Parts: sequence; C-alpha cells; structure tokens
Amino acid sequence: MGKGDSITMAVTQNAENCNNIPHNLNFETHHGGEVGIVDDSDSKTVVYKPCPSRFTDYTPCQDQNRAMTFLRENMIYRERHCPPEEKKLHCLIPAPKGYVTPFPWPKSRDYVPFANAPYKSLTVEKAIQNWVQYEGNVFRFPGGGTQFPQGADKYIDQLASVIPIADGTVRTALDTGCGVASWGAYLWKRNVIAMSFAPRDSHEAQVQFALERGVPAVIGVLGTIRMPYPSAAFDMAHCSRCLIPWGANDGLYMKEVDRVLRPGGYWVLSGPPINWKTNYVAWKRPKEDLKEEQKKIEEIAKLLCWKKISEIGEIAVWQKSTDVESCRAAQENSGVESCQSEDADNVWYKKMEPCITAAYTDASQNLEPFPERLYAVPPRIASGFVPGISAEEYTDDNKRWKKHVNGYRKINKLIDTGRYRNIMDMNAGLGSFAAALQSPKLWVMNVVPTIAEKSTLGAIYERGLIGIYHDWCEAFSTYPRTYDLIHANGLFTLYKDKCEFEDILLEMDRILRPEGAVIFRDEVDVLVKLKKMIVGMKWDSKLIDHEDGPLVPEKILVAVKQYWVGNSTSA
Repeated sequence: MGKGDSITMAVTQNAENCNNIPHNLNFETHHGGEVGIVDDSDSKTVVYKPCPSRFTDYTPCQDQNRAMTFLRENMIYRERHCPPEEKKLHCLIPAPKGYVTPFPWPKSRDYVPFANAPYKSLTVEKAIQNWVQYEGNVFRFPGGGTQFPQGADKYIDQLASVIPIADGTVRTALDTGCGVASWGAYLWKRNVIAMSFAPRDSHEAQVQFALERGVPAVIGVLGTIRMPYPSAAFDMAHCSRCLIPWGANDGLYMKEVDRVLRPGGYWVLSGPPINWKTNYVAWKRPKEDLKEEQKKIEEIAKLLCWKKISEIGEIAVWQKSTDVESCRAAQENSGVESCQSEDADNVWYKKMEPCITAAYTDASQNLEPFPERLYAVPPRIASGFVPGISAEEYTDDNKRWKKHVNGYRKINKLIDTGRYRNIMDMNAGLGSFAAALQSPKLWVMNVVPTIAEKSTLGAIYERGLIGIYHDWCEAFSTYPRTYDLIHANGLFTLYKDKCEFEDILLEMDRILRPEGAVIFRDEVDVLVKLKKMIVGMKWDSKLIDHEDGPLVPEKILVAVKQYWVGNSTSA
C-alpha cells in the first residue's frame, strides 16, 4: 500500500452561496508529514503540545494501569474508571509513525494498514480461528471467528434461515464480546447495523481493529453497570463464544439483554454450553458443568418469556414474546421481581439489578421494516413516550436536518464520497442528521448526552439507527483516531458551566483521525471562543454563516485536523 490514495481538493466555490464557502480549508488527505498552515494566528492562544508517544493508544476511562487497581470480581476492573481532574492529560494524543488514512469501505472490511494498529498478538492467539492475518504492511481479516472459522457469511446464512434478516424486520443488532467484529462487518451488506462491544483486555486492540475496519464498536463489558443503551432498542442480540456467564447471578446479564431487546427480538447464543453433549470433550470442560449451565440459561429464558425457536449444532436462537401483558402476568405468577425504576432508560453508571424490566407496551412493536422505518414516526413519539415531541415536530426536525446536511455537502464535497466512514453526532437529538446522511458508505454513532433535556435515544433506535448515552465531561469509550467526521450541534451551549470546553475539545481531538473533519453548529459567541481554542490544537478552521444568511445568530464552524504523528519534527 503506498501513500497515494489522495483525494482531490474538497472545497469548491458554490455560485448560489459563495460567501459561505471556505476557500482555503483543505479537506484532502495527504498521509505525509507535511503540516498545513494555520490560518488564524493569535498570540493569546494556548498551544497544546503532543503527549509522549506512549499515549498513542490512550483510552482515559479504560486505562490499563488504572484498571488493575480495581476488583476483578464481576469484571469491575474492565468497566469505565475515568481519571480524576488532576490526572487528566492536557496534550494532544499522537498518531503512530507511518499512520495513514484507512482504506475506503468495503476494502476496509478486509484490510487494515499495519501502521495504524501495530499489534500482532491476535494473529498468533487466534491463528487457527481465522480472525486476522498479517500480510506485508497490512492486516487481512478473512471474516472468521471462534465460532465461524468458515467465515461470517456462512454463519449469518445459518441465522438467516431462522431470523428474518433479509426483509428489513431485523435492522439493529447488539454483539456482546465482539472480537474484531466480523459478525457486524458481514451483516452490513444485509442492511443490518450492529453495535459491537468488547472490553479493553489482553486481546490487544479488538475494538480498535473493528473501528479501523469501519465497523461500529465501543469498548464495553457486561460487569455490574447497565449497558449505555435504551430499553427495547435492539432487534437482535448476539453472543458467539463471548465468555459471558449468562446463567450466573440469577441471570443478571440475560435480564440486562432482555431490557435492551425489543418485544419480538431475537437472542443468538453460539458456543458453550449449546450442544454440550457433543462438544464437552473438545471444550475441555466437565459435562456436568455444561449441563447445569445450559439448564440455568433455559430456565431464565423461560422466565423472560423467550421462546427457543431453533437449536442447530452449536447455535441456539430464542425470540422474545410480543405479548407483553401475558408475559407480565406469567412473571407475576412466578414471583419474579420486576424492576421498580420508572425510567428503564436511566442507565448511566446505574447498577444492574436482578429484576426484570417491564417491556414498554407501545414502543418497538409494529415497527416498519427498514428502510421505511427511517422516516416513519417512531412508536415512542407517536405514543407520546418522549415528552414534548409530537409527530409534527419530528417531521419538521427531519426537514430541517435535510436542509442543514445539504448545506454541509456544499461546504465539504467529500461527505458522500466514502472518505468519511465512521461518523459521530455528539448531540444527536432525534437522529435526523444521521437519517439525512444515510448511505451504505457510512454509519453514524448517535450520542445522546446524559444531560440532554429529552431522552431520545429509544426513538433513534426505532428509526433503524444506532447510538449510545454519554456524558461529554468524560472521555468516550473508544480508542484514539476512530472517527472520520464529528458533528457537534449545540453541544457546547449544552455543556456551558458543566465542564471545561478544553476537555471536550481535547477528547474530540483524541478520537478524530488525522485529516478528519469537524462540523460545529452553535451560537456565534460560542463558536468564536472555540475557533480561538482549536488554533492551538493543530486544527485549521473557518467560521461560516447559517444557511439562512448572516442575520441568524447560529453559525457553523468547520475544521480539519492536520496530519502529524508522534515525534514529528514538523508537527
């Protein structure tokens, strides 16, 4: 792979709106060590220095050294543990030497530049399972996995014989303990989008590899804290030999999967203990243990009103009941404890409880198939479950964001080319930015801040989009350099007086790829402040008027992160 792959200059003058287009902002990728000229010098600007090279893959809230000071019980040490204020870094995370822009999708599914994630341990540990191979200056991902050494495609074909994957009924999926996310990578061409997660552990860079491949993933673990997703969100959940003890703690983790699985959704479990009678010798585990493990899983599934619809070989599939009322009555008769919390979506740093979350009766049932559901009124909005947002306001929001995104396309001609694969919306609202961008070339991580006025993430999932709850006063659960384009609408106004703008900007810099782009949309006084700050971060930027003209106080700030690497003298 050479350092070519150059992309032509992205910003061209637009006759209809010539005053709004930044003539001198270059969205092009270079791959070399050349650094562009900052077009706004200010002697008072704080200049942020590069962090030492040892921080190249620093994940502040999943730092390995800090993790080892916490209990190993129930994976507590693999959960989020963010640094206190005095331990936060105030420097720029460097890219590794030789870093290049990833291949465009779909080539990125199969090939990752070695320089971007130079870790060979998985090629040795997982060699016979066909996860990843090292070839010259790239990693190749053949599509294998522990449970599908013949490839994810054949494995998904097996699932599709039982689960309605082809017709758009199943659109959103959760992959627990995802490895290098080959399951999610190969679901993409079937119009299914998977949210994959795995802990930052001894299997070096699993989630980093997933994101380098262009597959949605976050660092995460099923430990003691609820998953950062809304209730009744996913059409399918999946565990392929994910080593999660599903039967332990009275089925605590199955109950948490039940919370995020919509009525009618599917749970796939492949690997131990399924079909233990045939496989206990190969698995090197006592058959009594495996028998007991499967018995517990079957009992908990019954309590959750999950019906087993298939067990073939080592793959078992359950479907969650759509008859919410009958299920609730059966659970009450069984003496099962129901969760008392009124808000099943209030999950940020909340402990998992050994209770069953009552399924929301209206939401997530009678969903349109995808892609129709992208613009259909989400059931949560139609039923008034999201206070203050009517069906009419939802429609207006979609119109507004189609207009905004068309404006962005005029500013940055690369948006639809495949140059930006991994996109993040830091304050996603109803997900209308992501819907307006919808394309097989890209995906959007819709982040709903925990301090947002309205909890809209459930409605975002009902549109067939994915996302996560997060508090931007803390670092995001991802590796450095994992997003190509970041969108921040009203985010800094939302976080005014909540935490330092500097901390949020430095986190954006950490997760943005070299030569990645940022679009800020906010009040003009906020953007002027941000523009001054990002000069010291090796970002080039331009302030642009609102689409409706200079009299609108809301403006747009577009920025590009310069290319530089660790120990770069020109940085």
